[in-house]
Amino acid sequence: MGQGTEPRRGQAYDGELGAAVARAQQGDEAAFADAYRLVQPGLLGYLRGLVGDDAEDVASDAWLEIARDLGRFRGDGAGFRGWTATIARHRALDHLRRQRVRPRSSALEQDVLELPGPQSTHDQALEAISTEHALELVRGLPRDQAEAVLLRVVVGLDGPAAARVLGKRPGAVRTAAYRGLKRLAAQLGAESVTDEGPRTLGEST
Repeated sequence: MGQGTEPRRGQAYDGELGAAVARAQQGDEAAFADAYRLVQPGLLGYLRGLVGDDAEDVASDAWLEIARDLGRFRGDGAGFRGWTATIARHRALDHLRRQRVRPRSSALEQDVLELPGPQSTHDQALEAISTEHALELVRGLPRDQAEAVLLRVVVGLDGPAAARVLGKRPGAVRTAAYRGLKRLAAQLGAESVTDEGPRTLGEST
């Protein structure tokens, strides 16, 4: 499970996923179940970051659409993860519209804070994102940062794939993910340091 430069949860399974999707498109139900098993954890994490406790319901709607349109999908395992994330995102946005819930966004964009964060700080944020608590923190990020972080880290998409899901340029998504991870690292650092002193990144008042 080596020390890859970018630990991406889904990418290790892309070969297996691509093969399962190809078999599922031939009508193999067991293969569709395999594809579901490989994709669902990341997809659910992404949806939790967007819609909170309603993630399971939105995921169910998304999978109905994925199953219905599976024959139209063209691509490999990584492409399938991007395609399913796009469908899930549309279902989540529909859900938010119906709920008339505005996703929280912060006025403090921290655009000025372009401190290059030490890599270990990002790694700390990446490790913690799998926890429910970290997903709550992600939901508090500005919308573009939250989605970029969720797609890159939780779903495991690369920059161009995440950009396609969001309909943005890869550079904008990379910047949003960087800022989001930096802010998460600052929050996680602040919590672990408690009263020991201001050792947080970017909290210079």
